[in-house]
Amino acid sequence: MTETHPLTTTTFDLPGYRVVRSLGVVRGIIVRSRSVFGNLGASIQSLFGGNISLYTSLCERARSDAFNLMLEHAGQLGANAVIAVRYDATELAPGITEVLCYGTAVMVEPAAA
Repeated sequence: MTETHPLTTTTFDLPGYRVVRSLGVVRGIIVRSRSVFGNLGASIQSLFGGNISLYTSLCERARSDAFNLMLEHAGQLGANAVIAVRYDATELAPGITEVLCYGTAVMVEPAAA
């Protein structure tokens, strides 16, 4: 599971590199639902307050999957970097959430020293 990529950033440039070609917007979309057992466990955790680790790991997994799908999309376009990376989430129905990761696929090369 990829957690990050050295040539991805939330900024519009990569220090030490210059963008030589923009290939367009790329995205990764994942739709997840909570299971009955996950909801039960999270309900028990919520009785004690604090971090609800079952939901935290579900959210992290959804973001990671969306990120990896975005990188796959960028790779299909021939990009070697993705800039302006963002996340968005939308509840489609109770317990069902879409997580979107998107950015601009680009070709970069090392900047002249």
